[in-house]
Amino acid sequence: MTSLDAEKPTMGVVQEFPLQSAQEQPIQTDQQQDQRKEVQYARRDRESEVYPALLINGSPHERTMPATIRARNSSVAIDAVALITTECITVTSAMRKHARWAHSSVSAILGGGPSFSRAPATDSHSRGRGKPESQHHTDSIAPGSGAGDNLLASRWGLRGKRGRSMQDDPLIAAFARLRNDLRGCTDIKTFDIPALLHPFLQVIRSSSTSASITSLALVAITKFFTYSLIGPDSPRLPLGMQLLSAAITHCRFEASDSAADETVLLQILKLMEGILSGPGGDLLGDESVCEMMETGLSMCCQVRLSVLLRRSAEMSMSSMCQVVFERLKTLEVEAGDNVHAMDAESLESPNPLKLEPSVNGTSVMPSSNEGEQMPMSKVDGKDETNQSTEERQVSASLELPRKDDDSVSQRASASAVELSQPPRKSTDEITFIKPYGLPSIRELFRVLVDLLQPHNKQHGDGMKVMALRIIDVALEVAGPSIARHPSLAMLAKDDLCRHLFQLVRSDNMTLLNGSLRVAGTLLHTCRGVLKLQQELFLSYLVACLHPRIEIPPEPGIDRALYEGIPDAPKLVRPATSSNNSGRSTPVPVKDRQKLGMEGGSRKPDAREAMVESIGALSRLPSYLVELFVNYDCEVDRADLCEDMVGLLARNAFPDAATWSTTNVPALCLDALLGYIQFIADRLDHIPRTEGYPDRKKLQEQRARKKIVIRGAARFNEHPKSGIAFLASQGIIDDPDDAHSVASFLRGTTRISKTVLGEFLSKKAHDQLLRAFMDLFDFNGKRVDEALRELLNSFRLPGEAPLIERIVEVFSEKYCSGATPEGIAGSDAVHVLAYAIIILNTDQHNPSVKDEKRMKQADFAKNLRGVNGGGDFNPEYLQQIYDSIRNNEIILPEEHNTARAFDYAWEELLLKTHAAGDLVLCDTNIFDADMFQATWKPIVATLSYVFMSASEDVVFPRINTGFLQCAQIAARYGVSEALDRIVYCLSSMSTIAIDRPWNTSLNTKVQRGKESVMVSELAVKLGGNFRAKLATYVLFHNVVDGNFNEIRSGWKYIVQIWLNLFANSLISPSLSRQLHLEPIPLQTPTHVVDRADKPADGGFIQSFFSTISSYTADDPPEPSEEELEYTLMTVDCIMNCQIEDLLSDATQMAPRATKYLTLALLEQLPQDASPVVIVVKPERPAAPPKTNGQRQGSRGPAYDPSLLYVLELITVLAIRDDANFAAIGELVADAIQNVVRNAANIHSMVLSRAVFYLLLLLQKSADQDQSFVRAPVVLHMISSFSQPKLERSAPLVLKGLIICIKESGSLRNEIINTPDFWSTIERIHAIPAISGNVFDLLKAVVEDRAVAVTADNYEPVIGLLNSFANAGGAAAASQQQREFNGRRPQSREETPAKDSDEIHRGREAVSLVYQLTNRVPTLIEQSHLERNEAWITYWSPIFSCLRMQCESPDRAIRRRAFSCLQGALQSAELASSDHQEWTAIFAEVLFPLIERLLKPEVYQADPAGMSETRVAVAKLLCKMFLHYLVTLAEWDGMLETWYRILDLVERLMGSGQGHAMEEEISESLKNILYFMKSDGYLRSPSSSSSTTSSAEEKKPHENSIWHETWKRVDRFLPGMRKEIFSESPPQPKARPRTSLEKATVPVEEVQPANT
Repeated sequence: MTSLDAEKPTMGVVQEFPLQSAQEQPIQTDQQQDQRKEVQYARRDRESEVYPALLINGSPHERTMPATIRARNSSVAIDAVALITTECITVTSAMRKHARWAHSSVSAILGGGPSFSRAPATDSHSRGRGKPESQHHTDSIAPGSGAGDNLLASRWGLRGKRGRSMQDDPLIAAFARLRNDLRGCTDIKTFDIPALLHPFLQVIRSSSTSASITSLALVAITKFFTYSLIGPDSPRLPLGMQLLSAAITHCRFEASDSAADETVLLQILKLMEGILSGPGGDLLGDESVCEMMETGLSMCCQVRLSVLLRRSAEMSMSSMCQVVFERLKTLEVEAGDNVHAMDAESLESPNPLKLEPSVNGTSVMPSSNEGEQMPMSKVDGKDETNQSTEERQVSASLELPRKDDDSVSQRASASAVELSQPPRKSTDEITFIKPYGLPSIRELFRVLVDLLQPHNKQHGDGMKVMALRIIDVALEVAGPSIARHPSLAMLAKDDLCRHLFQLVRSDNMTLLNGSLRVAGTLLHTCRGVLKLQQELFLSYLVACLHPRIEIPPEPGIDRALYEGIPDAPKLVRPATSSNNSGRSTPVPVKDRQKLGMEGGSRKPDAREAMVESIGALSRLPSYLVELFVNYDCEVDRADLCEDMVGLLARNAFPDAATWSTTNVPALCLDALLGYIQFIADRLDHIPRTEGYPDRKKLQEQRARKKIVIRGAARFNEHPKSGIAFLASQGIIDDPDDAHSVASFLRGTTRISKTVLGEFLSKKAHDQLLRAFMDLFDFNGKRVDEALRELLNSFRLPGEAPLIERIVEVFSEKYCSGATPEGIAGSDAVHVLAYAIIILNTDQHNPSVKDEKRMKQADFAKNLRGVNGGGDFNPEYLQQIYDSIRNNEIILPEEHNTARAFDYAWEELLLKTHAAGDLVLCDTNIFDADMFQATWKPIVATLSYVFMSASEDVVFPRINTGFLQCAQIAARYGVSEALDRIVYCLSSMSTIAIDRPWNTSLNTKVQRGKESVMVSELAVKLGGNFRAKLATYVLFHNVVDGNFNEIRSGWKYIVQIWLNLFANSLISPSLSRQLHLEPIPLQTPTHVVDRADKPADGGFIQSFFSTISSYTADDPPEPSEEELEYTLMTVDCIMNCQIEDLLSDATQMAPRATKYLTLALLEQLPQDASPVVIVVKPERPAAPPKTNGQRQGSRGPAYDPSLLYVLELITVLAIRDDANFAAIGELVADAIQNVVRNAANIHSMVLSRAVFYLLLLLQKSADQDQSFVRAPVVLHMISSFSQPKLERSAPLVLKGLIICIKESGSLRNEIINTPDFWSTIERIHAIPAISGNVFDLLKAVVEDRAVAVTADNYEPVIGLLNSFANAGGAAAASQQQREFNGRRPQSREETPAKDSDEIHRGREAVSLVYQLTNRVPTLIEQSHLERNEAWITYWSPIFSCLRMQCESPDRAIRRRAFSCLQGALQSAELASSDHQEWTAIFAEVLFPLIERLLKPEVYQADPAGMSETRVAVAKLLCKMFLHYLVTLAEWDGMLETWYRILDLVERLMGSGQGHAMEEEISESLKNILYFMKSDGYLRSPSSSSSTTSSAEEKKPHENSIWHETWKRVDRFLPGMRKEIFSESPPQPKARPRTSLEKATVPVEEVQPANT
């Protein structure tokens, strides 16, 4: 884009300054007015016909295009020769109308004939500007004219007043010659260009032509180029271009009126512009280009010209400079890698170019010879002196004054061909013209830069603005090329930057805007070589723009949201010492601001302009990265990147408009968002490290920089403390080594020079002072030069003794090497140095009057005899005096004089080489460190603007900013930034509060199949646009996808989750993963069905609805507005997809999961009581309704949020092994704390907490972890109160089943823990879970891994017995219902339930019998005595079976009887080693029969209990016979036998019926027969025949005989006779009873399958 295409300050100014009005014109005579009208008429006619490109009344844009000729090159529709002829006639006709040529020949109109004699060539010097005009008319008279010729001449008016023949003027004759040369020309492009242009150029350079004639000549030449009559292949084009350039830059014409004159000047501008940009522009030489630029600049600087013309000249200069500087790129391509060589070659030119544009006739450049006054050339033809009209109309000229006017043509044209005669194609006249290049470009750049000198009063602000605009174009076109050429780069680095950085302190807004624009463009294009200059410029802008006031509080915005905005920039500026030494006098702050030493208070418009400049720079994608790498990561540089971001952030706050303009906050916000945008765009770029600094090294440098800053701050407060700190951090190698400390103090720029001077001057630090002095090299320097270098490193203290010490060490150092010539020794240097310090104060102290200042003689007088008894060399002292007088020794931190900026600038230039070039960073490898350093003010600004913005267009940009910041933070692992974003958005959402929302008034509104919970949270969130938007941005943009990088931010996310869950806005979706029912929410206080109500009930209905609500103590129904807000909240939460985010969060990496877990654990109650925090509502909360009835609420309140937290942490912990290892212990401890506080926990929460804990226990066992121990968990469960345990039983049992489902150490540990069986015992009777308990018990008994051990043997049998009892009870209940003739109301409920219980009872009996197989092993493994072990393991089984033999259920009785029979016949039961087995009679069989004989037992099953009695009696007899031999050896045998007889007697008399009695008597008879045959039962009469040995083995026969028959005879009197007959009768075969038929053989008794 060309300069005129861009919206530059130059444009627009033209329209603001109209042409000079008629009233403003000077008074003219009648003759002048007539002449002016004549010229205007002629000009109007010709311009309307042949110069359509120049629209006098048009806008500047229409007639000042920069490339009019090049853009409009086209073929002409008419004959080219005819066109040229027409132009010749047009010019000559206009000339002949002028009085000077009124009597000239008509040859130019008619054209010369073949015999036309050409004028002789005139000498190039004979036609000077001082030559009389009359001679020009006689120089070209054709000789040999005859009478006929005279007659012809007379006829055509060719005779003068005296009748003599006249010869044509050379100007008109040249046109005649051109017409003659054009005869026979068929192709104008083959015509010689110098010959074609010659007559027109003569007119242009002639001072005798008027402005209108000159304009016609310019129009003609413009046409030649526009219509392509002159092309690149035209003969001798280079020479023609040089001649044309020389002519238009030395144009002369008679002045008429200012409008006509300025029209000519405007045409010249356009023609120069067209020439330079046209096809022959590259053929111009350096001198030609310089003269054209000089001409253009002169027009720009002539204040006498109209504003319109000056602006047009400025635009033309911009266009020409664009072309000129564009050539730098071509030169670079031609030079290749030899750019520096080309630069050096151009500097070695023997005739350097010199541009000297003038202002009103005076050169704007300083003259080479001071005092030489240059002559003035008139441009507008007006003079304020009392000249006559004729004198004032002599000449108007663009020709600039020269020292040697005769050399003008020689300098303008390489061939030195005079325009007064047509150029010939002689090779002697043509020399090679080198196209313009670096010399002219450099000179043009130098002149433009020099025009910016701030303190040059000759250069007004208008000239500076003009130069700034042109320089801006040059930099836009070729800025990088300028930086690559050393000579141009030096101009930019030194003079241009020096001037610019002073101009930006101007109060003139136009000048300030231009300076900032150029400075921005310069840094944009050349910043690679402007490292320190850029730092100075940006530091000044930051100092000006960063407000030092606190951000005013904003209602409704929490100050915590915008924490991180810096209060001041980080520019390190040590405070100036308050005690002044007197060697420099401070100036007021206002003056310091003018000098540029401080930012000061700038006007609002100035601040806006500065912000725009910073914004333009920040729009470069890599700009802030470069600032970070080149400045923030270097120890001695300022933290420009942080300061720039802090500046933009602070000024983005609305209050910035109070000291600037309303545009500033928006500009800063846009720049800040652009900075984030650039980093986000580079996230996916491939990192490129080649050619860039090592990132780790920069990190080390940055860390070192922070330490140095801290150490320097400590040093400035307490030097020794600072050195100690720096030594501890490794910055100073050895604090006791003076050279190490001195090297640091000399090398850093961050310590206070005042503190350093005071520290070094102390006597205790003499060694350090000498080491510091050794770091300087004073060889070859005068004393004042050496002293100046020393005093630049620190500030002299204010006390004389301290100064004396420093000067003494300095003098010793100065003379430590070879003593300089003329110096006697260190003592002489000591006195001289002190005298120099006094002289510096005297010469530059503003309080000392000039007449009282020390003269050179006084200075020398004071030093007499101090140089070893002699005097110093007067010339030496004179040099010192002049140096101090002209150049003050400015002490550090006292730069308060007018030379302060120059002094600082010189220091800066000295450091540029050491600082190196700026590293341009087109990479993303530094973005992570940069974002880490700058994110705080960005997030704070986004938060504040989000809360304070009033325009909707702002929110999308802010939302995008939050999203990009989150993406950057997550990608680069800047978790602190991500957490801060989460905090800010959570706070702005208004739902992340610590206290629970009031849910006492929650109302469920139903409308058809849809329902919604209206709550305080939903209504407030739905009515707050910012809160909804913040919620959406938080979850949709920030949290989603960035789970693994969030740390402390989880706290606020969890708070939002819990509040939404408690208010039914998100569902408990995690329960499915644990195979649980969803967490039940609190029952709403009120349920409203909107479908049952008419759409419009009117005021009366609403009134009565409200009254009825208060009467029933119900909350009022939600309004339509509240319902609408609630629905808006529901939509917002749905769009956030929070439930999906929850599922994704459970899949996080273990390291990230730990942070979420910690945040969840913070929500759990920490104290033992109360666990649930209940916020007291404004009025007493009504208990929830259930089916329209209120229920009393006792005990702890139910908090679903607590359950939500416990469930989520459990899901996270048991997800995988890695997660469990990371957070398992934390989660287990937290849940155990909840379970321990069971008394204060709601049963629902407690049951689930126990289940979660058991899941963790099971996972812990799988991972072989010990932080969850089964005995501890089971003990906590067993310690629950019975009501708590019963309400928690289902989930407790479910968790226990999961833990013992698989064999392993955990299963063994659990089933062998007493608390486990205690818990099972307490919950097994609960109908809802009894079946599950029985399944668990059955699994334990049937476990092949032998799960029943000595530890759980007894509780297992006890539980089986309980299940068998329950089965019997169920059977009794069923029998009772059947007996009463009632049937269950539901076939699906009661029969199935009873059937299950009975079935479990029967199976329990079988399981008890199955345990008999384990008894021998258990006895063998036990450490008890044999008899104790028998009692321990056999008694429970017999006791259980005995009890079940009297069960009301027949099936249970039959199975129990079979199992009892089998157990009694076990081979392992009886043993001769002990007698505990005999308890089967006294503790099993006898009690069983006793129970069977009781009426209440018998009535349980009258039909089947008789059979049971008989079967048990027969079993008793059988067991007695089975163990009779063993019993015979037992002392209690007789008692047992007598007890059996008593029980048989009772059975016989119980009314069992004949058949039953017969079976019992048969069993008794068998015993008696066996006892008789075995000798246990004998009559006393036969007892004497027995041997003594038999008596020893059997009981006393008499006693057993009498007692036996005594009892038998009572109920079976005939039994004795039958037994003791001669031959015992054979037992009769009888049918088996129903009980015997149902009795299963012992070997077939197995547990029944469920």
